Amino acid sequence: MIDTHAHLDALDEDPAAAVARARVAGVSRILTIGTEQAVALADAHDGVYAVVGIHPHEAGDEHDLEYVRALLTHPKAVAVGEIGLDHFRDYAPRDAQRQLFERQLELAGELGKAVVIHTRAADDETASTLAGFDGTVVMHCFSSPHLLPTALERGYYVSFAGNVTYKNATDLRLAATQVPPDRLLAETDCPYLAPQPVRGRKNEPAYVMHTLAELARVRGVDQAELEAQIERNASACFGL
Repeated sequence: MIDTHAHLDALDEDPAAAVARARVAGVSRILTIGTEQAVALADAHDGVYAVVGIHPHEAGDEHDLEYVRALLTHPKAVAVGEIGLDHFRDYAPRDAQRQLFERQLELAGELGKAVVIHTRAADDETASTLAGFDGTVVMHCFSSPHLLPTALERGYYVSFAGNVTYKNATDLRLAATQVPPDRLLAETDCPYLAPQPVRGRKNEPAYVMHTLAELARVRGVDQAELEAQIERNASACFGL
């Protein structure tokens, strides 16, 4: 199994321990998010890859995108992300978020990398900004059912995290049944959003197996078959 979105550098412990537990659980590949820390972790661990980009929360600061470009040349840097818009927290001015988002989309297009999208309370603007991008798109930690028709029409990958397992997440489970098999991904977004069976603990890559189990249940498919499908999807999406 693959955890397509983790924040290994945000764990409370040495990431090596979480990577080891993931392997025991059957999670052989992990995509970790960030900048230089993500690349360093990918360098340090077999089966760990980096997704490199500037989060919209940080859009109010100065950023050297040439440095980001350089990090993305690393052989284990597989995508640009997480990037996008967050109008829920509004930790950065919205015009700055939009500008940074657009610049990183341009960078991904130039490098031929997939983009991993964060969107919160900004569905329409996220969709309009992505309309001009013709590369591979991953809707990370999918929680915007309003965006699903657009995502499906455009052939985006849709990635579900632990919140799809929550008791009140009926709309997310319904969305998970509508994504074509070849566009479905799973993630932890650890250390956040621990799945229901381990809710209250710090999330970690091993727990993506709980999300896999729930996705298989709601889609009415064999878990091992879905695991193999998600592995194929991630390999195609990220060039693994």
